[in-house]
Amino acid sequence: EQSATGKNSFCHVTHFRLTCSMRFLHRPKIRGIMLTKIFTHVYRGQFCFAWRCVSQHAGQRLDVAGIYPPIATPFTHRGNVDYQSLDKNLQKYGSIPFRGLVVQGSNGEYPYLTMEERIDVVRRVRGTLPTSKLLMAGSGCESTRATIEMSESMAKAGADCVLVVTPCFYRGRMNSRALIHHYTQVADSSPVPIVLYSVPANTLLELPVDAVVQLSQHPNIVGIKDSGGDITRISLIVYKTRSQDFQVLAGSAGFLMAAYAVGAVGGVCALANVLGQQVCELAKLCTSGQWDKAKELQYRLIEPNMA
Repeated sequence: EQSATGKNSFCHVTHFRLTCSMRFLHRPKIRGIMLTKIFTHVYRGQFCFAWRCVSQHAGQRLDVAGIYPPIATPFTHRGNVDYQSLDKNLQKYGSIPFRGLVVQGSNGEYPYLTMEERIDVVRRVRGTLPTSKLLMAGSGCESTRATIEMSESMAKAGADCVLVVTPCFYRGRMNSRALIHHYTQVADSSPVPIVLYSVPANTLLELPVDAVVQLSQHPNIVGIKDSGGDITRISLIVYKTRSQDFQVLAGSAGFLMAAYAVGAVGGVCALANVLGQQVCELAKLCTSGQWDKAKELQYRLIEPNMA
């Protein structure tokens, strides 16, 4: 039997060999065919141990409970990112008790940014945001490979976790099996935890509950932001993932109290960009069981949330 030190040493060496082999496998002509041969003849079962070491390291559970504003990306009149205005916004957010910020969510208009701009904005926010605040960065792309690369880049830029929206261009083929495969590949490769993102108003695609339940078992998938507003669905996700360390975030302040009532742990709320103190107060009332006061505040937030 190997000692603990021996196992760690073996894991590092094997992971290095695995990385080299995977780079070799990226050459188009040998994908698939050579995969089994390399793992069988080089690792002979030891690959499973190495992968388990890597997965456990990547799968450290992150607590994402709390309120996050999905921050806007300011632009100049020429269409460039206005970093000066971004810095001013970040200073204002600093006085509000947010759990963290979501960067490059739908509210950040990430489809209109280049890949370099998306990463630069994350880096700029991380440079200002205190380390006690979480930076959740939207890394979703249409392809699995692009999403993996973007997730890795955003992690290097300082993201604590990544928010991965459902790919939707070929939504007619995006069934549970395809989505589970996509998210599993991303979660296997991401150096930071994954938060699933279902936003049917923008994608015309809702991440199926059965897919969420299966993905909740992955050690590197820690939760979901659900923006659909269906409280029955949110309740079902909370109930069916109750045996997992999996957290649900409401995707709007319009149903934040209802989501808390059925077991959600926070929200990514666009309204928090302008009424951050009030949204955080609503969360505090819900988590402390002051439901009558929470109901009154929720009523007051519905109209501005719809504006």
